Amino acid sequence: MSLIEFEYERPANPVDTIEHVAALNDWAFERSGEDEISISIGGTWCDYHVSFTWMEELEALHLACAFDLKVTEPRKTEIVRLLALINEQMWLGHFDLWSRESMVMYRQSLLLAGGAEATSAQIEAMLANALESCERYYQSFQFVLWAGKSASEAVATALFDTAGEA
Repeated sequence: MSLIEFEYERPANPVDTIEHVAALNDWAFERSGEDEISISIGGTWCDYHVSFTWMEELEALHLACAFDLKVTEPRKTEIVRLLALINEQMWLGHFDLWSRESMVMYRQSLLLAGGAEATSAQIEAMLANALESCERYYQSFQFVLWAGKSASEAVATALFDTAGEA
């Protein structure tokens, strides 16, 4: 229930803006419905599958970025610890474990309450933040899943910033 009730007509669907941004960047995309679009973007470590969903009832644009890292049952607890350590460092968005698929994904929402419009710059910033976060922490997830490292060991590698050039 809202404190102030008013009706307005949203002039454009935010997913239309995302489709325009994807087309300008020559990214492969698929519009699976009026309120949903999926984009494939190549990264350094893997290909990222980014889905945007417009949720009219919340007036929010949801971004979910998944990558191909299946979490095995024996490593699930350590991955959950890693997610907590990583999310402490995040200012925008967060990582989740999608339990149904046993996959790690990055999620973020943009609130567009009161008829606010999503701009291309906002969409590009959301995508940039998602991809930067996924690229930064991808190896940490690999270290836990494939190398058997602890969450604290794995996150330490992601937080280590090199200075200069070799």
